[in-house]
Amino acid sequence: MVPSTTPASLHFSLARTLEVLERTPAVLHALLHGLSDDWTEHNEGPGTWTPSEVVGHLIHGERAHWMARVQRCLSADDKAFAHFDRQAHLEESAGKSLPQLLAEFEALRKRNLAALVALEITGAQLEGIGLHPGLGEVRLREVLAAWAAHDLAHIGQISRVLARQYREAVGPWRANLRVMG
Repeated sequence: MVPSTTPASLHFSLARTLEVLERTPAVLHALLHGLSDDWTEHNEGPGTWTPSEVVGHLIHGERAHWMARVQRCLSADDKAFAHFDRQAHLEESAGKSLPQLLAEFEALRKRNLAALVALEITGAQLEGIGLHPGLGEVRLREVLAAWAAHDLAHIGQISRVLARQYREAVGPWRANLRVMG
């Protein structure tokens, strides 16, 4: 493959976005399924989330926001996005096991991606505008790029939470492991 002279980060691609969105459930399953609660029920301190809570947050986004935002950008009338309650998942996921959360996320993502692909979005539609309550006007391509980046950010967050549980145990290697903070 010949390297591009223009960084891919400068160009949005729905196909590249789908590559990430399709893989996230499997990545989370491979990373988390079967780990003991000792790994998955710890966070980084007050106001932070456990890996299980992060999966709950991703579920809330699948259920209430990402596809709704896509539809708003494609709508001729109602462009306003609903407020994203970043804590709603804590109540919604209460009492559910991590395997239940992973299965729920996978099912919701599969449904949402099927709906997204069925829209057969054109290049012109990617410029459709929605109204975010805090950011103002956003384009559909930005919503889709943010969806993929959101997944990747939370995969990184989960990895960091897991790694930091061995912050002291790694001894002198801590200096060489930036994830340890």
